[in-house]
Amino acid sequence: MRTDTTTFDGPVRIFVPTGSLGAGAREEEIREAIARGAHAIATDAGSTDSGAAYLALGISKNNRGSVKRDLSLLMKAAAEARIPLIVGSSGQAGGDANVDWTKEIAIEVAAELNLTPRIAVLYCEQDKASLKTQNAAGKIRALPPLGDLDDATIDACDHIVAVMGAEPYIEALKAGADIILGGRTTDTAVLASYALMKGAPAGASWHAAKVAECGAQCTVNPTAAAGVLICIDKEGFEVQTLVPANHCDPHSVSAHMLYENSNPFLLTEPGGVLDVTDADYESIDERRVRVTGSVWRPQPYTLKLEGAGRGRYQTLMLIGIQDPNILARVDEFHDKMLAALYERTHKTIGPAAGDFHISLRMYGWNAVSGDKPPRGTAAPREIGVLFVATADTQEMATQIAKACNPYFFHFPIDLAKELPSHGFAFSPADIERGPVYEFKLNHVVEVDDPMKLVRTQWVDLRQERK
Repeated sequence: MRTDTTTFDGPVRIFVPTGSLGAGAREEEIREAIARGAHAIATDAGSTDSGAAYLALGISKNNRGSVKRDLSLLMKAAAEARIPLIVGSSGQAGGDANVDWTKEIAIEVAAELNLTPRIAVLYCEQDKASLKTQNAAGKIRALPPLGDLDDATIDACDHIVAVMGAEPYIEALKAGADIILGGRTTDTAVLASYALMKGAPAGASWHAAKVAECGAQCTVNPTAAAGVLICIDKEGFEVQTLVPANHCDPHSVSAHMLYENSNPFLLTEPGGVLDVTDADYESIDERRVRVTGSVWRPQPYTLKLEGAGRGRYQTLMLIGIQDPNILARVDEFHDKMLAALYERTHKTIGPAAGDFHISLRMYGWNAVSGDKPPRGTAAPREIGVLFVATADTQEMATQIAKACNPYFFHFPIDLAKELPSHGFAFSPADIERGPVYEFKLNHVVEVDDPMKLVRTQWVDLRQERK
């Protein structure tokens, strides 16, 4: 991304109303941002944080009402101020179905508010045949820890997106979009696009976008607000809060470079790397921090590929345990029960079970980390034991759970003693979870044109309502 700053008048003010569309934009912050002269409203709407299912299934993690509420507030404010509204990673995962879901809500809101925006819809879902061709041409390479991509892995994905940079948004803005609803995009590209389109310095634009990508998370008290205002000029940028109860300081602003980023000084984006090694952070007042010294280093243009698909099937069971004898020897209990459950499955189902897997997750002990606590760790008051059977079919996963049910319910830590009864959470005890959804790609594709893998559709409500 190269920008010509010689014609940049600046400053450019971008209002970031929330870390994710649907999380809850605040009306008082919207009014304050518009009053302070915001030139655009930009927000991310998705993430991979919640797993692969949302891309594989083409659904949103957020409920429709919360997204519609935020869109209603932001579309109304943008229309009244005559500034663009820019949304990226629409519908959580940014696949075509996710984008279309968001588009339908936006059209509904426009009708209710009697608005006639010109909407640019950016799609970035990829055709499998095209990806296979590019892979064969050596245009796709793996990111650690994965190896070379093969056709079977591409075919195993239900949906694949190419994570867009800023260029598709810039083109849509130049073409007169009032609203942009983008597919999967880097958070920073969504926020930086308007400033880059205006010719603002790339280093300051990308850094400001990185700081503001999660809204008020870059502030000292992120629960006191939802959004922030970034202001980019020829020398750097400022970030400020929009409510008196909150403020920014150099630590809260600089620390956000570590959010979802392994290097606190370098951030890789499509077409370049943001380098903040020599950035300087200075408090202007309680609510504003100024940043200078950010540098953008161009590099060959690549787009990250995210592909998700379904895997094997799982059935769950859950029990609660308060037995003091078991709680004093949790690790031993886990190992003995797991061995007994595998033996039970082999004896009752045999080879028909296939390449199955059973796990026991001891909530209240080590379910999150999986690590055995240090010797001498105090016994918990109670634990919840989650049984997870994974098999090639849902029917087999459930049959394994049913076979294990008596042992899971009654297993003692000392086999010579009377059988206990643990507390099942539900009846029937086995819960069919369905398929396991997985990210199957961790690769980048080289492109000579940032628009090559993007399709733009226009919805012009001005024309449709004439």
